Amino acid sequence: MKSFLLIGLGRFGSHIAINLYEMHNQVMAIDIDENKINAILPYVTKAQIGDCTNEDYVRSLGVKNYDVCIVSVGDDFEHSLLITCLLKEFGAKLIVSRASSDIHAKLLLRNGADHVVYPERQLAKWTATCYSSEKVFDYIELDSDHAIYEVSIPDEWVGKKIIELNVRKTYNINILGIKKGSKTNISIGPDTVVEKDCNMIVLGSHKAVQKCFRIE
Repeated sequence: MKSFLLIGLGRFGSHIAINLYEMHNQVMAIDIDENKINAILPYVTKAQIGDCTNEDYVRSLGVKNYDVCIVSVGDDFEHSLLITCLLKEFGAKLIVSRASSDIHAKLLLRNGADHVVYPERQLAKWTATCYSSEKVFDYIELDSDHAIYEVSIPDEWVGKKIIELNVRKTYNINILGIKKGSKTNISIGPDTVVEKDCNMIVLGSHKAVQKCFRIE
């Protein structure tokens, strides 16, 4: 369990708060909007109405005491940058800030953010990848070259053992699991037989996965 200071309760910030709550973390949520504070109260440890662009207010929060500080006010370029700077100034251990553009991200990283996130860009990439091909059902990007894909299994693979497919040697792809319906089997080995109506979870470069599974 970790302690989080979450600043900004728009849609993105609210989803973060709920997910952190479900993972049994301690969350202190702050927003200037009383309605947003009232809505999130069931999902956080504490919540305050406050203006985190105010230096005295941020100083009063004791940001050093939190494991992670999250700035989720990315739609307001100036405010997110100022809040990130203040958190850094007052000794925050780890700052994660939401960015809305590449320039925004660069400035955040130069002025105190340890990491930046692009929720809209990341969702856009996922949507484009999954819906541009009928063979891709899920996608997690690891870096600019590699990702984990959930893909449909070619008909000619059905009934064969994993070792017979030889995808690691041929395509440099690792098979992480086989999914059937809502259940995923990650306890697979060389002798695991590929069944009909299953999807495969694989890790590899974009080019290798696209070539192996004939994704256009």
